[in-house]
Amino acid sequence: MNDLKKIPLHVAMIMDGNGRWAAAKGKDRVEGHIEGVRSIRVITEEAVKYGIRYVSFFAFSEENWARPEGEVSALMNLMLKSVQEEVETLVRNNVRFKAIGNRERLPLPLQTAIGDLEKMTEFNTALTMSVFLSYSGKWDISQAALKMAAAGDDDLEKYLSTRGMPDPDLIIRTSGEQRISNFLLWQAAYSEFVFTDTLWPDFREDGFRAALEEYAGRDRRYGKVNY
Repeated sequence: MNDLKKIPLHVAMIMDGNGRWAAAKGKDRVEGHIEGVRSIRVITEEAVKYGIRYVSFFAFSEENWARPEGEVSALMNLMLKSVQEEVETLVRNNVRFKAIGNRERLPLPLQTAIGDLEKMTEFNTALTMSVFLSYSGKWDISQAALKMAAAGDDDLEKYLSTRGMPDPDLIIRTSGEQRISNFLLWQAAYSEFVFTDTLWPDFREDGFRAALEEYAGRDRRYGKVNY
């Protein structure tokens, strides 16, 4: 399957369109989120097959806390259920799991389940799967700046929540929206972007392959000139 001339080291996903997918099918919004979890599983397994080393999913932003209380509660319960149920899949695929964001805002049972899953998969080596929960790029830079100042340091990047992880080579956003939505603001400085009209619950193998093919055809210059 890995026949592309260039494979990104790190692919990040802005998963958009769960609510619209559900509305189009006359379903509750939560059903869209449930189907979206299946897409996460598919894309993670595809990333392993392509030899991608890092895949990141923007699952819940700091701004999402302002959504209706019932939807937020349902999302937290779905995340807890997903974390508890994905152990076998992650272990089978040799995937390391990480959660990144302002975790103190998450319900305690979810915090505990995340910590347990991180420990169970910390020595897996095929792929690092990061789920961004209660995250925003502005929060990330702000907390890093505070830590840097307290340490009397001048290396902001060392204090970001993504420290130790390479910046994303490719960021994919689904559902037709073309914006970054406060995701990885510092880290995305030289990322390539692919925007697709496909809603996230429908984004599976073919859509991922198409995005990787588009990336493979890009010429990344990092501000320089290639002759």
